[in-house]
Amino acid sequence: MLADSGRAAVHEIAQRLGMDPREAAMRLITLSGSGLPLLVGVECDPNGIRRALANAAAYGSYQGPPPSGAYAVQQSGPHHVSGPHPVPYGPQNPQSQPFPAQPQQATWGPPQSAGWVRTEQPQPPQPRPVVRTGKVGTVLEADSLEGARLSIQLVEVVDPADFLFTAAGYKLAEGERAVVVHTEVTNASKVPYTSLPDMYLVLVTKTGESVTKAPVSLSSRPAHKLGVQPGETAGGHTVFVLPDTTEIIQVRWSVRPEVDVNTLVWTVED
Repeated sequence: MLADSGRAAVHEIAQRLGMDPREAAMRLITLSGSGLPLLVGVECDPNGIRRALANAAAYGSYQGPPPSGAYAVQQSGPHHVSGPHPVPYGPQNPQSQPFPAQPQQATWGPPQSAGWVRTEQPQPPQPRPVVRTGKVGTVLEADSLEGARLSIQLVEVVDPADFLFTAAGYKLAEGERAVVVHTEVTNASKVPYTSLPDMYLVLVTKTGESVTKAPVSLSSRPAHKLGVQPGETAGGHTVFVLPDTTEIIQVRWSVRPEVDVNTLVWTVED
């Protein structure tokens, strides 16, 4: 539809395809980042935006969104699903906030006397360590950008998965192979997770390069849907296409395009 018209609004595309506009926007961004000559943009009323920002600044009520890191969009040539697709990286520059001063405990009477009493404050429970690495089958935990607490399990890595790829009607080029990764995401918090669960799921090669997912889905292995509601578990399959000789050593999941403290890594054994 987009190729026929050359230009369309995201909500119009979503309406014609019967999709949620957020899911349509997310998938268009994914296709653009994977190499398609596709530009996903936004239009606005510049004067209206300036007035809204000026009014918000005057009352001190405007706060910008949290930084989400750099996302490099590759705009190159006709798209094909063969070959590795590198994931862009960007430096992290978090701004630390000072901790508030802790109140001192009160004492009465001279020390080492019967009148000396120290106020005992109960110690807060120590947070359990969060494991960020594992192997196939391991459940790891991370926080989304919205604050949702997620438990993510790498269920299976099918390598090679050429038979699944070709059975779905796709064709591999000479010297390529397909890999299918099955993950499950559980939202253990009361905050909705609104992103595509495998948006930044990548394969890591023995040489340290990353391979992003191919923009295809298999009927026998359904893809992830957008978002996971509180208390729900959602599963999905992610398809990768890479050179046949490439050796995969890890599967990596992140909430951002770049690696950060919430990045999870599973080791893939031969």
